[in-house]
Amino acid sequence: MNRRRAPRRISHSQRRDAPIGGESRQRTQGQRRGQDKAQVREVEEDERCEQQVKETVPRGTCQTMCPARELRDREVQNRLHRFEMLAGTERDRRPKGDPLRSVKEYSRPAAGKDLTNSADLRPPAVLLKTVCYLIDDIAASHSLHSWTEGYSFVFDRLRSVKQDMIIQRVSGLHCVAILERTVRFLIYASYRLCGEPLRLYDPRINDTHLQENLSWLLDCYAAGTEPHPNQEEFQALGLLYNLGLARATQHIMELPDGLRHAPAIKLALSINQAFLERNPVRLLRLAQRLNFLQCCALHRHLVICRRDLLLVFSHGYSSRNCRFPLDRLAQLLSLDTALTIRLCKDYGVGVNQDNQVVFSKAAFTEPEQGKLRCKLYHSIVSEKQRDLTIGSIIHGCT
Repeated sequence: MNRRRAPRRISHSQRRDAPIGGESRQRTQGQRRGQDKAQVREVEEDERCEQQVKETVPRGTCQTMCPARELRDREVQNRLHRFEMLAGTERDRRPKGDPLRSVKEYSRPAAGKDLTNSADLRPPAVLLKTVCYLIDDIAASHSLHSWTEGYSFVFDRLRSVKQDMIIQRVSGLHCVAILERTVRFLIYASYRLCGEPLRLYDPRINDTHLQENLSWLLDCYAAGTEPHPNQEEFQALGLLYNLGLARATQHIMELPDGLRHAPAIKLALSINQAFLERNPVRLLRLAQRLNFLQCCALHRHLVICRRDLLLVFSHGYSSRNCRFPLDRLAQLLSLDTALTIRLCKDYGVGVNQDNQVVFSKAAFTEPEQGKLRCKLYHSIVSEKQRDLTIGSIIHGCT
């Protein structure tokens, strides 16, 4: 049999302490006011933290291309590059550094090493001045060095410039101007030094730094509100250099309509479409409309493009009685006759005594690793350089 539970008794003290309706509302409002004050304090604390972060970002005060302390240390350690030595002291046991020619070298971050000392950091204006010096007096010089030596020096010093920019969180027009010149230099170097020994030029390292600087530059374009007159140029260069990559195509398609329909970008999109469609004839025809630096960005894809053309023709014109005019093939490949014959032989495509190409899908072969030298087939690029100087190319004065 179930027993009924007796109601719980409430004592007079409990009943007296229980808040009535008005007191309950007052206590609730007090709690809300307390929460609001806590939220205000959190916002104020966040603002103070942001202000502290801004204040902790170091600001460079060094007004020379190389900090005085580093110049002294490198003199003592005999680590001056010959481009930085004071004239007349080159043959001394410890050459002196020329303050007007010495440039801060790249230093890897390491434990115990302070890279944020304001006296060792160059402000944005000095960084831009340093980049211009590296271009005009080193990269564009005809008398100081071989270009591989100049490239090595400029490449290292540009890494140091980038390091100073990252530490100081440089942005704005100075940042864009520096990155634009850096990207042009690295794109030109990828063409100029193609085929050089790895001890003098490593294309993978150059590519890594080119991609990083290009990505940073495109982010600056997207984040900034001020106009960037060279944005069309670099958006097109980015797509031509990264031909066929989905992320590069997607980036272009997300640009504003006005920018996306700019002539240089439309041409780059057409070339990219031809590359994706494996249409080498159309790609090489469109490439004739590119300027010199655009061809430098495209040139690393030309080996694949020409290989695809010979492969397609080897299948399409594979017949005992079919002959293809050599001069017509040379025109399609954008090569002279001698280079066309050499390229055909590298891929097993026959050329008879009457200067006729004999295509055969059974005879087509891939050349051995390292046998095909890309530099031999740069004519489509070199023809566009004409009277352009290295300085005008990198500064964008073409």
